[in-house]
Amino acid sequence: MKTGAAAGALLVARPLGAFAQSLGPTAEFSVSRESRLFPGTRLVHADLHNHTLYSDGDGDPDLAFASMRAAGLDVAALTDHSTVSYGMPMGTICPDGCGAGGLAGINEKTWAESKVLANGANDDGNFTAIRGFEWSSPTLGHINVWFSENWTDPLHTAGATSGEGVSQFAHDNAGTPAPVSLALDTAVRALPTTGVTMVPFYDWFNADPSRPALGGGLDGIAGFNHPGRETGRFGYFHFEPTARDRLVSCEVFNRNEDYLFEGTNSGYGSPINECLNAGWKVGLLGVTDEHGTDWGYPDGKGRTGLWVDSLDRESVREAMVARRFFSTRLRGLRVDASANGKRMGSTLHHSSGPIDFGLDIDRGEEWWGHTLNVQILQSGTFMPTIVDSLEITIPTPDEPVITFARDIDREDGDWVVLRITDPAVPADGRATGDWASLGNAIAYTSPFFLA
Repeated sequence: MKTGAAAGALLVARPLGAFAQSLGPTAEFSVSRESRLFPGTRLVHADLHNHTLYSDGDGDPDLAFASMRAAGLDVAALTDHSTVSYGMPMGTICPDGCGAGGLAGINEKTWAESKVLANGANDDGNFTAIRGFEWSSPTLGHINVWFSENWTDPLHTAGATSGEGVSQFAHDNAGTPAPVSLALDTAVRALPTTGVTMVPFYDWFNADPSRPALGGGLDGIAGFNHPGRETGRFGYFHFEPTARDRLVSCEVFNRNEDYLFEGTNSGYGSPINECLNAGWKVGLLGVTDEHGTDWGYPDGKGRTGLWVDSLDRESVREAMVARRFFSTRLRGLRVDASANGKRMGSTLHHSSGPIDFGLDIDRGEEWWGHTLNVQILQSGTFMPTIVDSLEITIPTPDEPVITFARDIDREDGDWVVLRITDPAVPADGRATGDWASLGNAIAYTSPFFLA
């Protein structure tokens, strides 16, 4: 499985140009930031989902970006919840000055303050700080929006529910037998109202920022958060073609959870599988969703590796739009992947036959020779289909990158994901069948999309 020439040794000097500092936790993991598959871009470590006292977090927002930078992150975002406070002044919700106040979420004052904090922390070439918000519907789900000048909340964009998720609620909270709840789920999905309450959010997302009254988010990009945790699943991932290109991500690692399995122990399908099957072209994101006071430091929580041309907001946004990122729970991990010479997140013109995959993976000397498993995933009904799985050994920088070829048929699904697991670590407790034998997931590539 190991072919090709080695390219990319350990960094022994500071990178040049926009990478003027030695990025990330290189003292802990001496891992090259150069891709061995696509030289010229560089890996940066990112956490794009964090909370403070501006919503329901515990920590002072003034301290958050400094904490994340000190923890070794290169890119960080504050994304406090928006719920019911759009257009309301500070004192309306929280007169004692505690921000918008808990579950009430951000308001106009704290939204403006978060911009000041992000601009003050942003340091091109060294650290990228991003302002965002988390549209937080208690029934339909939560969506992060980054880079927008405006914000909105579910109260002003009809973030209620038209029945989506009622069957799962009945199963989880009222003890409804699984066959009954699944039959109800099928009926609700067939209703013509399914997905209609997501339409006002997408209308806002696609509107010009200068639109009167509610404004718009056309200057922003977005992603689905902890998919399936809220029972409505974004109107069962109601697909909006006009939002597809800027809705760039779906969280697969959130805190310590692997959302590939969310709801599957209650008889519901994998939300990752459902999202991609609905037509969304999302990359797979890892985040801490931190609500504590030690942003960036907790180990074992989700994080993202972005492949960028330079360390600044423009390049970070471009990498996100290109879906040029992977999710992991391991500090210092480097992952890049190719399919027929195209990078993860790309569209391949492929109908059937073999696809040549390349996998660049490293986590420093202690991991060289470590045995892992790679699964090739395509569309399935309940869970993704494991097209094949193979054992790999992490190469040294002087050994070839990992390559393998497998037959892939577009009729079996128009997306392909590489899932990397450690067979020495027990699988997720919700895993069954083959999934239970493959170990615990340590990384997901963003999909390759087939056309």
